[in-house]
Amino acid sequence: MAKQPRILAGQTAAITGAARGIGKATAQALLRQGMKVAIGDVDLAAARQTASELGASTVALPLDVTDRASFTAFLDRAEEQLGPVDVLVNNAGIMQIGRFVDEDDLTARRMVDINIHGVIHGTKLALERMVPRDRGHIVNISSQAGKFGAPGGATYSATKHAVVGLTEAVRGELRLMNAHIDVSYVMPFVVNTELGSGLGEARGLKSLQPADVADAIVDALQHGTVDVWVPKSSKRTNTLGTLLPRTLSEGMARAMKADRVLAGADANVRRNYELRASHSEPGLEAAPETPRLTDGVD
Repeated sequence: MAKQPRILAGQTAAITGAARGIGKATAQALLRQGMKVAIGDVDLAAARQTASELGASTVALPLDVTDRASFTAFLDRAEEQLGPVDVLVNNAGIMQIGRFVDEDDLTARRMVDINIHGVIHGTKLALERMVPRDRGHIVNISSQAGKFGAPGGATYSATKHAVVGLTEAVRGELRLMNAHIDVSYVMPFVVNTELGSGLGEARGLKSLQPADVADAIVDALQHGTVDVWVPKSSKRTNTLGTLLPRTLSEGMARAMKADRVLAGADANVRRNYELRASHSEPGLEAAPETPRLTDGVD
């Protein structure tokens, strides 16, 4: 007999990068389940606007995920105002794309600091609270680039591979500790957000809406799913790809144009996002604009 979905009503969730996109959609989905939600974002004005739109049971708080003290303060204030954090969604992340050979070091460091160290900070700090209570659920947002190296996004792919590895390792450690804490990682295809703007398309896969990812997160929380593929059909494609010889799996990716999703991005469409992402970590100066992979590509 299938297990009954867990009841989420009354629990408290903290979501990073929740002022817009997947984070905002996830906040909406969790509120519909009767949860209380702390919206953390480096853009406090946008976080406050989102909290105002979502209404009761939300609080907007400042958060720089690259700064441990800022993350600690975010969780402290969330618990002061909403109660013990039962769920942490490590959603904050950026994706600056282009040829790896053209990528400047500040751009790479920014993605590593936000996409990896931000998740590490959040996971450690959440576990400090959850382990003594012997309950909780951490959800780390990865990407299908975390399973397949995506041309045009080498460093981004590396950060998302790291999120998968981190989550699997932490899950194993918690099991050895006999701790009743769940950890999940979410691997969406291209999502129709500012981060996903101007990207190419793969045959047979449509761009997702933020609500699609948010619904998958709710399902993972209810059922304790570890690896969350969005759409679910992507898991079958991944399984097939791992069984095939490399030449065939790479040929399949080329036939689907999966190798052009990032490599074929429209730099003009992405310009505003790329500029905002370059200022997304207060501790770093904006990196100079570098040539995009689309330069000189048919």
